[in-house]
Amino acid sequence: MAMNRESWAFVFGLIGNIISFMVFLSPIPTFYQIYKKKTSEGYQSLPYVVALLSAMLWIYYALVKKEAALLLITINTFGIVVEASYLALFLFYASKKARLSTFKLLLLLNVFGYGAMLLATLYLSKGKKRLAIIGWICLVFNISVFAAPLFIMKKVITTRSVEYMPFTLSFFLTINAVMWFFYGLFLRDYYIALPNTLGFLFGIVQMVLYLMYRNATPVALENPMKVQELNGHIVDVVKGQDVAKGGDIGKV
Repeated sequence: MAMNRESWAFVFGLIGNIISFMVFLSPIPTFYQIYKKKTSEGYQSLPYVVALLSAMLWIYYALVKKEAALLLITINTFGIVVEASYLALFLFYASKKARLSTFKLLLLLNVFGYGAMLLATLYLSKGKKRLAIIGWICLVFNISVFAAPLFIMKKVITTRSVEYMPFTLSFFLTINAVMWFFYGLFLRDYYIALPNTLGFLFGIVQMVLYLMYRNATPVALENPMKVQELNGHIVDVVKGQDVAKGGDIGKV
């Protein structure tokens, strides 16, 4: 029996949920280290703040869309819980300065930024126009998240070291982008499909760079950065997905 578009979309969306679930959990080793050392010094909260915002945006989009939105709601609800947990742990062990900086980010992006978007779309638009506005916001936000690995790729080329770009994470983020691309394509939802095209292309480039530099002699940096700051969470659209490397950042 032939499968229709909705059935194929469900299959790809389900696989996307499973992979995104694993991507959301990828920072656990980082936070285990924070717990062990009783300090979050040396790590950044921005990737997790952005990943949380990405999940919040996709939840809102899914709730407004209503049709064929269950898989978006499930994974991004999980994402909100996980990212909020990461941030709570980060804040608990953060220095006063880092804690204040994180609160400012949360207020700017997740409270005032998200709140302003929510009020504007609820009261200044309705129906298909509202959905289109939210969809474009999600699309642009996710493109910016998927562009984050450009910084990491530059680091790999500069240092001739793949320490900053684990192959396994790049591989799963690429597969994740493929799943969500086909999910959006079969549903004819191009707000989901288009940004994941970019995610797929960047993922391929990252894996090619890995193969090129995996046996190269590294060049030392004067001010080395922790891996998690660069790719701990960024890719998180799809999320969205860590935000630092594309990985968490939102999964869709």
